[in-house]
Amino acid sequence: MKIEEFTYIAIFITVSSSEEAHKIAEALLNQRKVACVNIVSGVSSLFWWHDKLDSAQESLLIVKTKTSQLSEVVRLVKEIHSYDVPEIIALPIVAGNQDYLAWLDKEVEKDPNCEHGSHLVTEG
Repeated sequence: MKIEEFTYIAIFITVSSSEEAHKIAEALLNQRKVACVNIVSGVSSLFWWHDKLDSAQESLLIVKTKTSQLSEVVRLVKEIHSYDVPEIIALPIVAGNQDYLAWLDKEVEKDPNCEHGSHLVTEG
């Protein structure tokens, strides 16, 4: 199956700091590209970078949105992100609480100038 066959996705984005996490989360929410962002701090990452094993303490954004917004989310995150090659990976939401999914559907792509705030949830 292709991701386009799913209506909703969760996107994982790792960032260098809590400040960067909030900056990206707020940009995505303010532009109504996403309905919700969870920020998980204190993530220990191990990875290959320039042919060397490396590690970093990062924050992880868990972003919930509609599949139709993926390319815009990637574009916006790459404009803001401090990394040369930011991790931005999408996973399909195959099922869930229908009330939550209806709320997600309603909140994404609303007029960004409306008075109702988006939900920014942080952990850590």
